Amino acid sequence: MRMFLGIGLIIVISALAYVRLSPGEISQWHVPVAGSEDADGAGDALRVIAATPDVFAAADAYMTSLPRTRVIAGSLDEGRITYITRSRVFGFPDYTTLDYADGTLKAYARLRFGQSDLGVNRDRLEGLIAALQ
Repeated sequence: MRMFLGIGLIIVISALAYVRLSPGEISQWHVPVAGSEDADGAGDALRVIAATPDVFAAADAYMTSLPRTRVIAGSLDEGRITYITRSRVFGFPDYTTLDYADGTLKAYARLRFGQSDLGVNRDRLEGLIAALQ
């Protein structure tokens, strides 16, 4: 019985280490945001608003102020920035991309692992939109 518990513990620790340490392919996450209207999925969310370059800069400032969040690619000059935000306890990565062009800001947040994020990405984008208003 102890052996099975030990093996189970090793499997859980290995899975958590994989989630925390596995590198993400930036080119897979730092891509143009598709879609033209707000949408919510089981593990992702999209928000689209009219914006100016100043609003885009404010959105970037908001995102970089979030705990456990950092830029992984892009810049204000590029018009696209992708961030990684890790959950507090297990370090699950979520990716958020801000895409700005032609007076429109698209914010797309999605999970990397699993099927559902329990609304975390939707809530992150709702916080972003509220901060911009």
